Amino acid sequence: MNRFAAASIVALLAALAGCAHPPSRAPLAPADAFLSAIARHCGQAFAGRVIANLPTPTAPDAFEGKSLVMHVRGCENPAQGLRVPFHVGDDHSRTWVLTRTAPGLRLKHDHRHQNGSADAVTMYGGDSVDAGTASRQAFPVDAESVAMFQREGLAASVTNVWAMEIEPGQRFVYELARPGGRLFRVEFDLSKPVPLPPAPWGG
Repeated sequence: MNRFAAASIVALLAALAGCAHPPSRAPLAPADAFLSAIARHCGQAFAGRVIANLPTPTAPDAFEGKSLVMHVRGCENPAQGLRVPFHVGDDHSRTWVLTRTAPGLRLKHDHRHQNGSADAVTMYGGDSVDAGTASRQAFPVDAESVAMFQREGLAASVTNVWAMEIEPGQRFVYELARPGGRLFRVEFDLSKPVPLPPAPWGG
Protein backbone atom coordinates (compact mmCIF):
# COMPACT_ATOMS: atom_id res chain seq x y z
CA MET A 1 0.00 0.00 0.00
CA ASN A 2 1.54 3.32 -1.02
CA ARG A 3 1.79 6.31 1.31
CA PHE A 4 -1.08 8.17 -0.41
CA ALA A 5 -3.48 5.24 -0.08
CA ALA A 6 -2.61 4.75 3.57
CA ALA A 7 -3.18 8.41 4.31
CA SER A 8 -6.53 8.28 2.53
CA ILE A 9 -7.67 5.31 4.59
CA VAL A 10 -6.66 7.04 7.82
CA ALA A 11 -8.58 10.14 6.79
CA LEU A 12 -11.66 8.06 5.92
CA LEU A 13 -11.58 6.23 9.26
CA ALA A 14 -11.28 9.53 11.10
CA ALA A 15 -14.29 10.91 9.20
CA LEU A 16 -16.35 7.81 9.98
CA ALA A 17 -15.40 8.03 13.63
CA GLY A 18 -16.62 11.62 13.62
CA CYS A 19 -19.95 10.54 12.16
CA ALA A 20 -20.34 7.85 14.80
CA HIS A 21 -19.69 10.32 17.58
CA PRO A 22 -20.95 13.75 16.47
CA PRO A 23 -19.81 16.66 18.58
CA SER A 24 -22.22 17.44 21.40
CA ARG A 25 -24.14 20.72 21.32
CA ALA A 26 -22.65 23.41 23.53
CA PRO A 27 -24.72 23.92 26.71
CA LEU A 28 -26.93 26.98 26.89
CA ALA A 29 -25.61 29.99 28.77
CA PRO A 30 -27.39 30.37 32.14
CA ALA A 31 -29.26 33.47 30.89
CA ASP A 32 -30.59 31.60 27.84
CA ALA A 33 -31.48 28.53 29.87
CA PHE A 34 -33.36 30.74 32.35
CA LEU A 35 -35.35 32.48 29.62
CA SER A 36 -36.07 29.14 27.98
CA ALA A 37 -37.38 27.73 31.26
CA ILE A 38 -39.87 30.60 31.57
CA ALA A 39 -40.79 30.43 27.88
CA ARG A 40 -41.97 26.83 28.34
CA HIS A 41 -44.99 28.38 30.05
CA CYS A 42 -45.79 30.96 27.37
CA GLY A 43 -49.50 31.64 27.10
CA GLN A 44 -50.24 30.34 30.59
CA ALA A 45 -51.15 32.05 33.86
CA PHE A 46 -50.46 30.90 37.41
CA ALA A 47 -51.65 31.84 40.89
CA GLY A 48 -49.22 32.96 43.54
CA ARG A 49 -48.91 33.68 47.24
CA VAL A 50 -46.64 35.87 49.33
CA ILE A 51 -44.13 33.65 51.16
CA ALA A 52 -42.00 36.43 52.71
CA ASN A 53 -42.76 40.06 53.52
CA LEU A 54 -40.21 41.45 55.98
CA PRO A 55 -40.28 43.50 58.03
CA THR A 56 -43.95 42.92 58.77
CA PRO A 57 -45.93 45.82 57.24
CA THR A 58 -47.41 48.24 59.75
CA ALA A 59 -49.74 49.85 57.21
CA PRO A 60 -52.32 48.07 55.03
CA ASP A 61 -50.39 45.92 52.56
CA ALA A 62 -51.15 46.20 48.84
CA PHE A 63 -50.89 42.43 48.38
CA GLU A 64 -52.76 41.11 51.42
CA GLY A 65 -56.02 39.39 50.61
CA LYS A 66 -55.59 39.94 46.85
CA SER A 67 -55.41 37.32 44.14
CA LEU A 68 -51.89 37.23 42.68
CA VAL A 69 -51.49 36.00 39.10
CA MET A 70 -48.57 35.98 36.69
CA HIS A 71 -49.15 35.57 32.96
CA VAL A 72 -46.29 34.60 30.65
CA ARG A 73 -46.85 36.45 27.38
CA GLY A 74 -44.97 38.60 24.88
CA CYS A 75 -43.21 35.45 23.73
CA GLU A 76 -42.81 36.29 20.04
CA ASN A 77 -39.02 35.94 20.37
CA PRO A 78 -38.16 34.30 23.71
CA ALA A 79 -34.46 34.30 22.84
CA GLN A 80 -34.55 38.10 23.06
CA GLY A 81 -36.96 38.53 25.96
CA LEU A 82 -40.31 38.00 27.63
CA ARG A 83 -43.08 40.08 29.18
CA VAL A 84 -44.78 38.74 32.30
CA PRO A 85 -47.69 40.80 33.70
CA PHE A 86 -48.14 40.51 37.47
CA HIS A 87 -51.79 41.03 38.41
CA VAL A 88 -52.73 42.00 41.98
CA GLY A 89 -56.47 41.70 42.36
CA ASP A 90 -58.03 44.22 39.97
CA ASP A 91 -54.74 46.09 39.60
CA HIS A 92 -53.27 45.27 36.19
CA SER A 93 -50.56 47.93 36.25
CA ARG A 94 -47.45 45.76 36.58
CA THR A 95 -45.43 43.91 33.93
CA TRP A 96 -42.02 42.33 34.38
CA VAL A 97 -39.92 42.78 31.26
CA LEU A 98 -36.98 40.41 30.78
CA THR A 99 -34.55 41.03 27.92
CA ARG A 100 -31.31 39.41 26.85
CA THR A 101 -28.17 41.54 27.01
CA ALA A 102 -24.72 40.66 25.70
CA PRO A 103 -23.45 39.48 29.11
CA GLY A 104 -26.72 38.31 30.68
CA LEU A 105 -30.25 39.52 31.43
CA ARG A 106 -32.04 42.77 32.21
CA LEU A 107 -35.18 43.06 34.36
CA LYS A 108 -37.42 46.11 34.11
CA HIS A 109 -40.74 46.88 35.77
CA ASP A 110 -43.25 48.46 33.38
CA HIS A 111 -45.89 50.30 35.46
CA ARG A 112 -48.97 51.80 33.79
CA HIS A 113 -52.11 53.66 34.74
CA GLN A 114 -55.50 52.22 33.81
CA ASN A 115 -55.62 54.44 30.70
CA GLY A 116 -52.36 52.89 29.52
CA SER A 117 -50.14 55.89 30.24
CA ALA A 118 -46.81 55.33 31.98
CA ASP A 119 -46.60 55.79 35.74
CA ALA A 120 -44.11 58.36 37.07
CA VAL A 121 -42.15 55.39 38.47
CA THR A 122 -41.71 52.90 35.66
CA MET A 123 -39.14 50.89 33.71
CA TYR A 124 -36.93 50.54 36.74
CA GLY A 125 -34.77 47.53 37.44
CA GLY A 126 -31.26 46.37 36.68
CA ASP A 127 -28.92 44.00 34.88
CA SER A 128 -27.52 40.72 36.10
CA VAL A 129 -23.90 41.19 37.18
CA ASP A 130 -22.85 37.54 37.10
CA ALA A 131 -23.81 34.50 35.07
CA GLY A 132 -26.35 33.29 37.58
CA THR A 133 -27.85 29.88 36.92
CA ALA A 134 -30.59 28.34 34.81
CA SER A 135 -32.84 28.47 37.88
CA ARG A 136 -31.96 31.83 39.51
CA GLN A 137 -31.01 35.28 38.22
CA ALA A 138 -30.41 38.43 40.31
CA PHE A 139 -30.68 42.07 39.23
CA PRO A 140 -29.10 44.85 41.36
CA VAL A 141 -30.67 48.27 40.84
CA ASP A 142 -29.09 50.24 37.97
CA ALA A 143 -27.98 53.89 37.98
CA GLU A 144 -30.94 55.04 35.90
CA SER A 145 -33.38 53.55 38.39
CA VAL A 146 -31.49 55.01 41.36
CA ALA A 147 -31.80 58.48 39.82
CA MET A 148 -35.53 57.99 39.30
CA PHE A 149 -36.09 56.73 42.83
CA GLN A 150 -34.23 59.70 44.26
CA ARG A 151 -36.21 62.10 42.08
CA GLU A 152 -39.50 60.55 43.21
CA GLY A 153 -38.60 60.48 46.91
CA LEU A 154 -38.19 56.69 47.13
CA ALA A 155 -34.85 56.65 48.95
CA ALA A 156 -35.37 53.14 50.36
CA SER A 157 -35.41 51.67 46.86
CA VAL A 158 -31.92 52.81 45.83
CA THR A 159 -30.42 49.59 47.24
CA ASN A 160 -32.96 47.22 45.67
CA VAL A 161 -31.85 43.83 44.40
CA TRP A 162 -34.48 41.84 42.50
CA ALA A 163 -34.26 38.15 41.77
CA MET A 164 -36.27 35.50 39.97
CA GLU A 165 -36.20 31.73 40.38
CA ILE A 166 -37.81 29.00 38.31
CA GLU A 167 -38.31 25.26 38.48
CA PRO A 168 -40.22 24.53 35.23
CA GLY A 169 -43.55 22.88 35.88
CA GLN A 170 -43.16 23.43 39.63
CA ARG A 171 -42.65 27.00 40.83
CA PHE A 172 -41.62 30.53 39.94
CA VAL A 173 -40.45 33.07 42.54
CA TYR A 174 -40.18 36.86 42.32
CA GLU A 175 -38.04 38.47 45.00
CA LEU A 176 -37.14 41.96 46.20
CA ALA A 177 -34.40 42.36 48.81
CA ARG A 178 -32.53 45.23 50.45
CA PRO A 179 -29.45 45.13 52.71
CA GLY A 180 -31.42 46.56 55.66
CA GLY A 181 -33.51 43.41 55.99
CA ARG A 182 -36.31 44.06 53.48
CA LEU A 183 -37.36 40.79 51.85
CA PHE A 184 -40.43 40.27 49.69
CA ARG A 185 -41.03 36.98 47.88
CA VAL A 186 -44.01 35.77 45.86
CA GLU A 187 -44.18 32.13 44.81
CA PHE A 188 -46.31 30.92 41.88
CA ASP A 189 -47.46 27.32 41.38
CA LEU A 190 -46.46 26.36 37.83
CA SER A 191 -48.08 22.94 38.09
CA LYS A 192 -51.63 24.33 37.96
CA PRO A 193 -52.46 26.87 35.23
CA VAL A 194 -55.36 29.20 36.02
CA PRO A 195 -57.75 31.11 33.71
CA LEU A 196 -56.04 33.92 31.85
CA PRO A 197 -56.38 37.38 33.41
CA PRO A 198 -57.20 40.51 31.39
CA ALA A 199 -54.47 42.16 29.38
CA PRO A 200 -52.24 44.42 31.48
CA TRP A 201 -52.97 48.13 31.35
CA GLY A 202 -51.29 49.58 28.30
CA GLY A 203 -50.50 46.13 26.99
